[in-house]
Amino acid sequence: MMSGYLLLPSLRLLRRPLQANRCTAPHRCHSADGHTPQPLIGSESVEVLGCSHPRDDFTNVTTKILSKVGRNLHNQPHHPLWLIKERIKAHFYSSFIGRYGNPLFSVHDNLSPVVTVEQNFDSLLIPLHHPSRKRGDNYYLNRRTMLRAHTSAHQRELVSSGLDAFLLAGDVYRRDEIDSSHYPVFHQMEGVRLFSDHELFSTVASGDDLSLFEHGGRRTAEKQAVHSLEAVKLVEFNLKQTLTRLVTHLFGGGVEVRWVDCYFPFTHPSFELEVRFHGDWMEVLGCGVMEQELLHSAGAGNKLGWAFGLGLERLAMVLYEIPDIRLFWSQDERFLKQFRVSDIQQPVSFQPLSKYPALQNDISFWLSNDFTENDFYELVRSIAGDLVEEVRLTDKFTHPKTGRRSNCYRIVYRHMERTLTQQEVRLVHEQIERSAESELGVQGRF
Repeated sequence: MMSGYLLLPSLRLLRRPLQANRCTAPHRCHSADGHTPQPLIGSESVEVLGCSHPRDDFTNVTTKILSKVGRNLHNQPHHPLWLIKERIKAHFYSSFIGRYGNPLFSVHDNLSPVVTVEQNFDSLLIPLHHPSRKRGDNYYLNRRTMLRAHTSAHQRELVSSGLDAFLLAGDVYRRDEIDSSHYPVFHQMEGVRLFSDHELFSTVASGDDLSLFEHGGRRTAEKQAVHSLEAVKLVEFNLKQTLTRLVTHLFGGGVEVRWVDCYFPFTHPSFELEVRFHGDWMEVLGCGVMEQELLHSAGAGNKLGWAFGLGLERLAMVLYEIPDIRLFWSQDERFLKQFRVSDIQQPVSFQPLSKYPALQNDISFWLSNDFTENDFYELVRSIAGDLVEEVRLTDKFTHPKTGRRSNCYRIVYRHMERTLTQQEVRLVHEQIERSAESELGVQGRF
């Protein structure tokens, strides 16, 4: 269930155990011998991580995406994502010590990415008609089960289990555009810390006279209705101090940071942390004071807490100067060996592999009434996989008489490890053309 598990005092208070890679409902599980079968999309069910989930009208996960489930790049020793994760873990382990001398934060980096829709959205107070729930933006196994779109899907279950301070890392899945910084599978890491009255006010003069909550309060830009302003300000200060120290640890002393107000459904107030890197301001994480309704539903309504989340790929691409997000999935030894360092704190400057030439092919078609770009991107990915470096919309046209709309896309093909030929690319491109017509209902202008 955890990497680097330590029997912390807080873990002895677990009200129910957590299990790695447990299936979510409704399903059938297989393979009692511990072997996990390969993912399979059948006519009536989707099998992943040894469990079978019934298909329905919401099922849109693809074989190529399911092939990534279980790769767990963040747990692969000396992978760049593992290095970032371990550096963050080491910082929290050394900076936050519990009363018995053990690390305060527990780490959870092997929870199954198959979650319920309730876990992924409802548990985080995301409204029923919020755009983030759209079928076109997520990978659904069926209407009730999906591949998590963020690691926050596990926040409530971890808090419910009795944890007050934890880090969580894992692979997440979103349908998205195609370019050098977007990929349908990426990795997140987040942290949560909860405070009781005593923990928050014990170092404050006359702290016994202060309270986490107030009755009859109102929600403002600074706080939630049930929170006292002094409690929120102390939690906010602790959060910002914690994350400023983390960013300084990762980027080095002297790094400039700034805080920007923002909005998340599950925190208020909410912030983004930006760092000045190579002369530009860059957002590196989001965070905020946890919504009290979330804590209440998890059985921790008598506490206040903060949460943050960051993308491991984004940090690794910046800190190690990795130019293309597809490289994280490479098994090329020339890439992997650069990160086999004896000390996880050792600086690494990625040396690019040979830049193989790109090949470009355009595709133009009349749009169907229900056409969405993410469906087209997903079709390209399912056929061409990582041969595609970028898909770019180059032209839109509306027929002046009929009103029919047409899009033209440029698909850039480039292999990360060898030179492609126009002949092999043309075969792939023609398959995309045929499939776009048969699966998306568009009419080709090839």
